[in-house]
Amino acid sequence: MKFLRMKPGHGEVLLTEGDPAVREDEERLVAAFREQLEAGMWAAVPEAGPSGRRRAKMVKDFSEIPTGAERVIFFPRAAGGC
Repeated sequence: MKFLRMKPGHGEVLLTEGDPAVREDEERLVAAFREQLEAGMWAAVPEAGPSGRRRAKMVKDFSEIPTGAERVIFFPRAAGGC
């Protein structure tokens, strides 16, 4: 599994990667996941929809990441609004 962060002008930047089935990797992935959320980022897991169209599932907790997910993408929340 790879954790990527969307960075304007740079595209996807690799934050960390590892195998959630390996305890040390899972601990590192969980820590990186929490760090990104605490920094105000949103997290999404890309997936294919029923028609094959690409979409993303928003996740708020590491346990919500589907088994077998290849990557999680972090991106900044939209500015503005009320």
